[in-house]
Amino acid sequence: MDFGLSDEQLQLKQSARELLAAECSTAAVRKAMASEDGTLPELYREIAKLGWTGLIVPEKFGGAALGMLDMAVLLEEQGYAAMPGPFLFSSAVAAEAIIRGGSDEAREKWLGGIADGSAIGTVALAEDAGSIAVVAKKGGRLSGRGIFVPYANLADFIVVAARSEDGQVAMTLVETKAAGVTIRMLKNLDLTRRLAAVDFDDAAGASLSGGESLYRRLLDVGAVAIAADSLGGMQRALDMAVDYSKVREQFGKPIGSFQALKHAAAEIVADLEPARSLVWYAAYALDAIPSEASRAAAMAKARLCEVYSRATDRAVLMHGGIGFTWEHDIHLWFKRARFNESYLGSPAYHRERVAQLGGY
Repeated sequence: MDFGLSDEQLQLKQSARELLAAECSTAAVRKAMASEDGTLPELYREIAKLGWTGLIVPEKFGGAALGMLDMAVLLEEQGYAAMPGPFLFSSAVAAEAIIRGGSDEAREKWLGGIADGSAIGTVALAEDAGSIAVVAKKGGRLSGRGIFVPYANLADFIVVAARSEDGQVAMTLVETKAAGVTIRMLKNLDLTRRLAAVDFDDAAGASLSGGESLYRRLLDVGAVAIAADSLGGMQRALDMAVDYSKVREQFGKPIGSFQALKHAAAEIVADLEPARSLVWYAAYALDAIPSEASRAAAMAKARLCEVYSRATDRAVLMHGGIGFTWEHDIHLWFKRARFNESYLGSPAYHRERVAQLGGY
C-alpha cells in the first residue's frame, strides 16, 4: 500500500516550489515586510489565477473542491518560501468555516470571491473555548475584543468565535466594514505575518451553524495548516544551513566537514522526517477519518511547532555570527517558527489536548 502523496499532489508541490522560487524570493519577502499591509499583491493575484485560493472551495463557487491534504502540500511550500500574506487564514481556515457553517447566502456571497482572490477572510479564534472574550448577544450582535487576528487590515470579513449569553460557543461572520468594528494593528516579531486586535462594539454579524463543533473543526484545520507551514520552513532552514556549511571555510576546510556541524544537521533531519508523516496523516484525517482528526491535528501542531523552533535555533548557530544579523535571511524562518509555535496554542497546550482526547 502506498502511503505517499499522489502523482497529482507531487506535481502540485513541484509547481508551487518553482513558482515561489521565482516570485517569492527573500528579496520579495523583505519587500512585503517593509510594506504597510505586509503582503505581495502581485503574487496573490498570480496564485488566485492558478486556483490556489479556491483549492478547497466547492466547484459550484469556482473552486477546485480538493481536500486538506492538497492544501497541506501548498502550505508546506509556502512555509518553505516564508510567503507573506493572508492565504493560510483566508483560503484554508475562513473558507472552511463558510463551507461548513455558512448559510446559502453566505456561501454565495463569499466563496466565489475567496476562490478568485477578490475577497479575503480571516479568523478570530481563541485557542481554548474558556478564553473566548467576545460575547454574542441576541440577533448575532458582538461585543468584546478579538486579539491576534491575522491580516484583519486586509480582510473583508472575520469569522469570530464568541460566547453566547447562555454560555455556548457561537460562530459568527462579521464584515470588517460593519459599524462597531475597529481594527488596531499590532507589532509582532514575525514581520512575514501581520496581526491585529479587533474591537466589536455591538457589531452586527451573521450566525454560522455548528457552534462548538465548527469551532473545534476550525482549530483542527488551523493546527494542521500551521503544522504544514512549519514543515516547509523546517526544510528550508535545513537546506540553508547545509548550503552555508558547504561554502564557509575555517582552518582551510568547509565547516560542514566538522563533526559538530554534521551532528547539528543530522539532528534536524532526525526531527524532520518523522514529522512529515504526522502532517500528511493529520491532513488526510481531516478529509477522511473524522474520528481521528482532532487528535492527529493536535499531535501535528505540537510536534511540528516544537521541532521547527529547535531546527531554526540550530540553523542559526550553524551560520555562526552572520546568522544573528538582520542582513542574513535565516532570521525570517527563525521568527516565523516563533509565531507558529504560539498561534492557536503552544506545543504544551496541544500535548495536553492529545492526552485529553486519548482519555487520559
